[in-house]
Amino acid sequence: MCGIVGYIGERKAVPILIEGLSALEYRGYDSAGLAMVGDEQLHVHKVKGKVDALRERIKSERLDGTVGIAHTRWATHGGPSEPNAHPHTDHGNAIAVVHNGIIENYAAIKERLKRNGVSFKSETDTEVLAQLIGKYYTDGDLVKAVTKALSDIEGTFGIAVIARDNPDLLIGARRGSPLVVGIGEDEYLLGSDTSAIVAHTDKVIYLKDGHLATLTRNGYSTLTLDNRPASHKVHTLEYGAEALAKGGFDHFMLKEIFEQPETIQNAMRGRLLTEEGTARLDGLNLVMTELRRINRIIFVACGTSWHAALCGEYLMEDLAGIPVEVEYASEFRYRNPIIDSKTLVFVISQSGETADTLAALREAAHKGATVLGICNVVGSSIARETHGGVYLHAGPEIGVASTKAFTSQLTVLSLLTLLMGRMRRISHDDGMAIAKGLDRIPSQVRKILKQNDYIAEIAAIYSRHNNFLYLGRSYNYPVALEGALKLKEISYVHAEGYPAAEMKHGPIALIDTNMPSVVVALKDSVYEKVISNMEEIRARSGKIIAIATEGDKTIQKHADHVVYIPKTLPVLTPLLAVIPLQLLAYHIAAIRKCEIDQPRNLAKSVTVE
Repeated sequence: MCGIVGYIGERKAVPILIEGLSALEYRGYDSAGLAMVGDEQLHVHKVKGKVDALRERIKSERLDGTVGIAHTRWATHGGPSEPNAHPHTDHGNAIAVVHNGIIENYAAIKERLKRNGVSFKSETDTEVLAQLIGKYYTDGDLVKAVTKALSDIEGTFGIAVIARDNPDLLIGARRGSPLVVGIGEDEYLLGSDTSAIVAHTDKVIYLKDGHLATLTRNGYSTLTLDNRPASHKVHTLEYGAEALAKGGFDHFMLKEIFEQPETIQNAMRGRLLTEEGTARLDGLNLVMTELRRINRIIFVACGTSWHAALCGEYLMEDLAGIPVEVEYASEFRYRNPIIDSKTLVFVISQSGETADTLAALREAAHKGATVLGICNVVGSSIARETHGGVYLHAGPEIGVASTKAFTSQLTVLSLLTLLMGRMRRISHDDGMAIAKGLDRIPSQVRKILKQNDYIAEIAAIYSRHNNFLYLGRSYNYPVALEGALKLKEISYVHAEGYPAAEMKHGPIALIDTNMPSVVVALKDSVYEKVISNMEEIRARSGKIIAIATEGDKTIQKHADHVVYIPKTLPVLTPLLAVIPLQLLAYHIAAIRKCEIDQPRNLAKSVTVE
């Protein structure tokens, strides 16, 4: 959940560390800090708050060292405070550690160290690790001290470590929490993701689980945590530092909403076979005979990815005729799911590092399932540990509230359904119709985005309301869930997504003039049913914002405000219907002056349980 960056080379470390922290701040922004070796001292500076506060704190300091580590925090053990901020040091101020993850047995280790006279300054589990490394660091061998300390640890970690008397060494290690090594010219970097290092190099290695990297100015080496040599493939990043800029937009979230015509297109590029009425997904690593024998699919995900998975269930059952279950990863991992050789498990995660989803992946694989991944980050843990899968190719998503990754996930799920449906029950003509519909989606999204100003006007009318109801049916029930989640995430407004017909089984009791309803009411097989649900709201003086199909004038009689989307096939409507809901949430949050890209209490990649 936290951001880690480290540097060793010939340049001053601190400006590079601060730059890296700024790029990583979407991973955590409760506090920030850095440690640098210089003048035979360990210089540590920490603040409560964001990276700008750290930048202000150190602006008058002389920090010329060329090796250092830094961290931006999302609090787990101990609240946001300067003592709890990273880096943490040992009792002799000889080593400094930054850490992402949770040390489950920290309390027992802490008591053991206290009995040996070690005193603690913070409430964190990370300080326990720093003190433990310090205890074992007796003969100048930092690698040995780190590996010995990590052998005592239960839990997850991605760490970076430096030592006061070893200014030519930077160590990184991981178990369950991502860490990437950047390879530059006579310099090396560490990051909890590539955003921290892409400004300096496009050559990276994704450190494997249970591995450690030692970085010096002359090179790097990797080994397992039990000291066996290890090798890693060097990857070339697909994007440059310009992808991390706002590009003239006020917020990353708005930029990413407007990038969706391109990111949806990127998810389809080379995969959509329009004339054949099917799709090609080479990354699945399964031959057609294997796909044909599948008689059940389980989608496993969290948050926004879970909503995409729910759309996938509707798609796959409707078009391919395959029974589908959608599971929350956090629940799936602690159940005893029934899996056999004909069950296909898809894990879905933007980052490819979501802790619960990774644990679910491993549980499914342990039970003998074929496990495939849908993720955005090349080289992520999910990408490496699944039997195959599909990349989104959406580029870095910096806004904590996911937008373009969601529509890219929907696009990939549509392609997957088209592929498997054509093997079973979709005719060539119907396959062509779906493929052509998908091909039109990017231009249709552009058309919706032209209504941005109009949606902002609607947002201004409803921005003071503190409760919303989002309703949809069939394919657009998951869209209602996603719209409500977006509003909650960035506006701190209470919002509930519901199947429209379920409203009268409870939520209708809340309807009044102060609780607006956002209703996805498209011209499809359940249109008349949704209109009836809207009339039930109006009968109780409820206000309605409707998402409707272009050309539908009737809807204006049933809603206070209408946002139109282009007509498409019912199975593809979620790709369009979600766009105005993203914009509505964004503009309400902007009017309420909320922290849109970095909403309180949230972090982009949930790498802890």
